[in-house]
This record gives sequence, C-alpha cells and structure tokens, in this order.
Amino acid sequence: MRPKNASMLLLTAFIWGTAFVAQSVGMDHLEPFTFNGVRCLIGAIALLPCIWFFQRGKTKVEIDKQQKKDLIKAGVACGGLLFAASSLQQIGIVSTTVGKAGFITAFYIVLVPLLGVFLHKKIGWKVWLAVVMSLVGLYFLCITESFSISKGDIYIFLCALLFSFHIMIVDHYSPKVDGVKMSCIQFFVAGVLSIPFMFILETPKMNNLLISWFPLIYAGVFSCGIAYTLQILGQKNVNPAIASLILSLESCFSVLAGWIILGEKLSVRETVGCILMFAAIILAQLPDEKVE
Repeated sequence: MRPKNASMLLLTAFIWGTAFVAQSVGMDHLEPFTFNGVRCLIGAIALLPCIWFFQRGKTKVEIDKQQKKDLIKAGVACGGLLFAASSLQQIGIVSTTVGKAGFITAFYIVLVPLLGVFLHKKIGWKVWLAVVMSLVGLYFLCITESFSISKGDIYIFLCALLFSFHIMIVDHYSPKVDGVKMSCIQFFVAGVLSIPFMFILETPKMNNLLISWFPLIYAGVFSCGIAYTLQILGQKNVNPAIASLILSLESCFSVLAGWIILGEKLSVRETVGCILMFAAIILAQLPDEKVE
C-alpha cells in the first residue's frame, strides 16, 4: 500500500475516533435523526467549495453517461447506507460508552474480509487470525458477566454491519468516479433521508441546535466532510480488507478520546476485550505480501 493512501486512512480513523466524543456530547441536547441529518448536510455543504476549488482553472472534460451513472449510483448507495448506519450508531451511543461504541463499530474489521470472500478477494492467514482475536475481544467487551447485551451494543453492531457494506461499495466505485463529488452526494442523500424522521419522530429546536454548534461542526465538517472524503480517496486501488483494518484504529482513538475528554473508564473485563481487539488490529495490518 502506498504511504499516501495509508496516511489518508489513518487520518480518517483519527477523526472518526475523536468524533465519537462530539456525537456523545451532541446527544445531550439533540436527538439522533436531528443530529445526523444536520451534520450530514453540513458535511455536504462543506464539500461544495472543495469541488469548486479542485475544478477551478481546469478545462471542462466531457464525462460519459456511464461515469455519470456510476457517480450517482455510488453516491445514492453510500448515502443510504451512511444514513442507516449513522442513525443506528447515534441511537446506540445513547446507552453505551464512547469507548465501547468505537470498538464495536470497528467490528467491520471482521465483516469486510468475510464479505470479500464472496467477491473473490484474497485474504491472508494473518487477517483470519485477527478475525478470531477480534471475536474474542468483542465478546469480553460486550457480554457482561450475566451474559447480557445492552440495547446500545446491538444497535452499534448493526451499524458496523452496514459500514462494512459501505466500505465494499467505496472499494468498487472509488477507482471509477470523482471521490469528492461522490462524498458530497452521499452526504446530501443521508441528510435528506434524515429529515422526515427528524420531524416525525423528534422535535428539533433551533435553540438546541445553537447550543450544540461545536459538536455539529466537528461531526459535520471533520467527520463527514473531511474524513469520509479521505476514506474514498485513500481506499482507491487498496484491498478493502486492509483498508478496513487501518480504519478500525478509530476504536483506539475513541477510547483515548473518551478517557481524556469525558473521563470514561472501562472495567477490567472490557479492558481485556479492548487489548485483544487492539492486538488483532495490529496483527492484521501486517498482511502477507500476496494480499496486497
């Protein structure tokens, strides 16, 4: 993998991980669909100047109909998945900690390689060993001594499943379309899909939006506008299993951010789960050469 691609994906993981804090704080005054809808629209708007800047001074190039179709299909598909996944994540984070939410979301480290098998993607033995370690770590992290799983944990896991599909779609379309435009479309789609649920199921208030301006700006501009665009650009021509492993480092950043900023602590059992998953992430980032 090129250092440039790895750097983009690593920065994406950092922004996503720290954004869990913004999402948690934002939920103090906003409900899930309101928070996600507004932040996605902010992310889409933030990318418009970027699109203009990159196109500035360039001669107009004729884009064939297939490329336009691919761009629209990619943006709509990613936007729909992003809406569903981020909504589940935002609902789930209400009843779980920032650290746990980050680690469970990173379960796509397991799901992406499994999906890759059906798409004939070659997966090395180190990745499969990491899958087993991740499963054990997730068990210690999510299953309490009474063998119960919280409602929030289930929502976050379903979110991870949808994010794994999102990664596979990005892998398919990123070499074919403009990454920034694709990212912009997906945020408009996710934001628009949130609006009906926002007004039907929730009671958005302007005062609460103003109070939560910083979490919204951080989650909108940085987590959406910047990080998801970096993901699309960084994943270009990169094995999705390897990309997911780097992106899963968001879990480590989320735990650190929750500890430093929110003062959250994990139990001994949960800490063991975190250590196992962290070790799996490190192991899986050293794939066999033939996998690359």
